[in-house]
Amino acid sequence: MVRLILSCLAASVLLFGPVAAQDIVLAGKATMAPMTPAASEDQSGAHGHDSQPIDLDLALEKSEAALGRTIGDYTLTDDSGNTLTLAEFRGKPLVISPIYASCPMICPMITQHLIKAVARAEEIFGPGRFNILTVSFNPARDRPARLAAFRSEQDVPLDNWFIAVGDEATTKKFMDDLGFSYRATAGGYDHVTQTTILDSEGRVYRQVYGVDFPIQVFLEPMKEVVFGTGLKSLSMTSLVDRILFICTVYNPTSGRYEIDYAIAFGISIGGLSLLLTGFIIFRVWRQNRRLQRRSVRG
Repeated sequence: MVRLILSCLAASVLLFGPVAAQDIVLAGKATMAPMTPAASEDQSGAHGHDSQPIDLDLALEKSEAALGRTIGDYTLTDDSGNTLTLAEFRGKPLVISPIYASCPMICPMITQHLIKAVARAEEIFGPGRFNILTVSFNPARDRPARLAAFRSEQDVPLDNWFIAVGDEATTKKFMDDLGFSYRATAGGYDHVTQTTILDSEGRVYRQVYGVDFPIQVFLEPMKEVVFGTGLKSLSMTSLVDRILFICTVYNPTSGRYEIDYAIAFGISIGGLSLLLTGFIIFRVWRQNRRLQRRSVRG
C-alpha cells in the first residue's frame, strides 16, 4: 500500500512541469571605456586596469556558449596546500567564482556580495546542499599562503567554501571551460565579473553577471539545481525536493521562497484523483477475479 501511495504521488508530481527559469541578467553588454588601476566598478559587468578592456559582446558570447558543458576534472591546490579535484564536488551543485587575490577592489566586492547570496541560499535551501569554489586565475602569484590571506581578509566561511588555484596550463583550460574571459594587463587583470553555477553532474547550468547581482537572479537557478528539475527516485527526500521545487515561489518582499497554496492544492487534488482512480481500478479487477473464480467452480 505504501508503494502504491508513493507511486501515485510521484505520478501526480510528474504531471506538472518545472517552474520557468529566471532570465539571465547582465549589467550592460557594451565594450567598456578605458579604466585606470584606481578605477572603481564599471556597471557593464567587467573591470580592468588598462586602456584596452575586454569587449563584453564577445565575452558574453563565449560565456553563454559554455552552458550545458561538463567541466573537466581539473586538479587544484587549495589555500591550505592540499590537492583537490573537480570530481570531488560531483553529487552536489557547485558555485564557482573566478578572482585574483591581489585585486584591490572589485574581486573583494564580488566575494562579499557572493557571501551574502550564499548565506541567503543556505537559509532557504538548507546548509550543505551545495559547495562554493573561489578559484584564482593568477597562478603566478596566488599561491596557497596568498589565498589563505584572501580568505582571512574577506572572512570567507570554512565549511563548504573552497579557495584554490591551478597551474598555468590548468588555469587556462579551466577558465576556457567556464567561458570566463580575462586578460593580463599592466596593472593587473581585465576580466568579466562572472559567477558560474554547475549542477550536481558538473555541467554549467547558469552564468550570473555583475558585482552586485540581484539575489533572486542567483537564488532561482540555485533552487533549480538544489531541488532538481526532475524526479530522480521515489525516495521521500527526492519527492519532497520535487514538491518544494514546484510549489514554492520567490517573494521579493520577504526575500524568501514561499509555498504557493494554489499550486499545492492542485497537486493534492491530482494526487487524490490518481489514488481514487487506482482504487476503483483495483476494485473492478478484484470483482472480475471473483466472478472468474465462481464461473470456474460452476
